[in-house]
Amino acid sequence: MRFTTSLLALLAGSAVAHPGHDLTQEIKERREFLSTVKRTSLDHCAYKLKARGVDQRNAVRRAARLEKARAKRGLNKKRDITSVLATDHNATDLGYTTNTDPATLFAGYNSCLLTPEVTQGPYYVGGEYVREDVIEDQAGVDTILDYQVIDVDTCEPVTDVYVEMWHCNATGVYSGIVASGNGDSSDEANIDTTFLRGIQKTDSDGVAQFESIFPGHYTSRATHIHILVHQNAVLLANQTLGNNVSASHVGQAFFDQDLISAVELTAPYNTNTQDLTENADDSILSQEAATDGVDPVFEYTYVGEDVSDGIFAWIAFGINTTLTQSITPAAYYYADGGVENSDSGSGGSGGSAPNGTAPSGSDAPTTSDSASATATAASKCKNKKH
Repeated sequence: MRFTTSLLALLAGSAVAHPGHDLTQEIKERREFLSTVKRTSLDHCAYKLKARGVDQRNAVRRAARLEKARAKRGLNKKRDITSVLATDHNATDLGYTTNTDPATLFAGYNSCLLTPEVTQGPYYVGGEYVREDVIEDQAGVDTILDYQVIDVDTCEPVTDVYVEMWHCNATGVYSGIVASGNGDSSDEANIDTTFLRGIQKTDSDGVAQFESIFPGHYTSRATHIHILVHQNAVLLANQTLGNNVSASHVGQAFFDQDLISAVELTAPYNTNTQDLTENADDSILSQEAATDGVDPVFEYTYVGEDVSDGIFAWIAFGINTTLTQSITPAAYYYADGGVENSDSGSGGSGGSAPNGTAPSGSDAPTTSDSASATATAASKCKNKKH
């Protein structure tokens, strides 16, 4: 599905994503930034990235990862390109035909810009593990996520930074948080869970990949994934970045409504009793899409013949590496479990890590060890193929 300003109207009044979390300030700051930002996509980088072979390497990498996923699931038959194009993932309006080579499908950029904001949402947890597979025991539609980070000013891939992602499970519950509105708030054991949260370091092409499940939904927000980029972070012996969280850009990415609808028909998504907010009614997505050229939606294709076989999704986004600002998690994860951050408020900037046992394998870093602070952000996207 393509989103236009005529389709998406900014919701009036106070916008609440999670109970107690007011999105009004977040939306206001995005609007203010977008009124002054010079670039809202990576279009200006297309020629340089193609000339340096990044386009070609993207196609090879994505195709190889897709075939690996098919082989893992015993799906030896390649998916017919006709069925790919029949899905609503922005391919048909880009001039693809039934004869389009799969490499072409993977070669382009769904280009996004991470822009500054104050909050990263109320459910961010510091101290999570650097790992590719974040599924743990969660049931749902297997989803491979391919993120590429580009410097919006130099058009170079941003290497050796850490991309962190987190999202709710199939029934709309986030791990690591005990709060009203996040599943069963009487289940205090959820503070110690880590499912669907992880961090990966970008490679020489600025790419980080994850194995997850398709996110579910919860009241008042459309289906989405949170993305955060750590610069100058230090990997500790326990495979975390520690609990002094800074040097970050933050954003959110979304999925086509048709894909969401297909997933929601499958188990366990169809057991979710929370109200489903569609993309057209999401306050954050409305704000982003109201800016000319912005489309914060993943490109995707099925791994097999239908959604139950899994999804491969990819997105490239630009960051301004010169912007800095600290953030504060809503909770911290340690070797002996999770600890709520009483200073976090709604999960925005301010506050400090609580005292406690550091994750096993290493002490938590001091402030001087942690990365220099950078801007938090929300992803702004424009879909282009080159």
